[in-house]
Amino acid sequence: MRWEELTGDQFPQAVEQSEGVCLLPLSCIERHGHHMPLGTDYYIARELCNRAAKLESSVIFPDFIFTQILEARHCIGTIAIDPDLILRLLDNVCREIARNGFKKIMIVNAHGGNAALIPFFMQTQLASPRDYAVYHAKAFMALDHAGDTETSALHVIRPDLVHPEQIPADGEGNPLGRLKTLSEQGVGSTIWWYADYPTHYAGDASTASAEKGEQLLNTTAQTLATAIRAIKQDSEAKRLQDEFFAASKH
Repeated sequence: MRWEELTGDQFPQAVEQSEGVCLLPLSCIERHGHHMPLGTDYYIARELCNRAAKLESSVIFPDFIFTQILEARHCIGTIAIDPDLILRLLDNVCREIARNGFKKIMIVNAHGGNAALIPFFMQTQLASPRDYAVYHAKAFMALDHAGDTETSALHVIRPDLVHPEQIPADGEGNPLGRLKTLSEQGVGSTIWWYADYPTHYAGDASTASAEKGEQLLNTTAQTLATAIRAIKQDSEAKRLQDEFFAASKH
């Protein structure tokens, strides 16, 4: 069930049918090489939530694209939001979801750039008491970017937006290693992604196929459905959260 497709009269029944679980798909708008749409992560997040919700009843919140993608600001078409605004907006959205009856919110992330954002956001939930619990499920953390994995998925979801003829054949998806000296010493840098992948293409999309994409989407959706089922059955996270806030008053 998609939040935006429900009528006001249908909404209370949807909350009950989903057992108070709402999926919050996170993605972003950014360059995906020469052959993939800017909304690649958006399409993948939506598809995974749709498939998982069919397996385990839940309501899907409208696509949340305003996440961490500052490393792509040099690429045209990117929408990069100020860090403090991202956190405030995401927290506000969760509070609104809960106000409408969903006391269990599962973040479903399909964007690799959120790898640091989400754990930090989860910790910020301990800043003040709340009447709901937030959970996090790793949805589609591809090892590439616009490479075999993501391209295979889009071959299934929106094949009309994939342009195989634009896939580079010159090794563009290989890391440039411009900060190799630092990385070999275990030293990180804020500019590491740009140093290796300035065109926002990592991997090899030439091996992508719809068959691979269907298998990946189905497997991930089943994993998400299992997570949704576990969240529905969970009562301990919220109990411990309440216990924590009570103890924090000293």
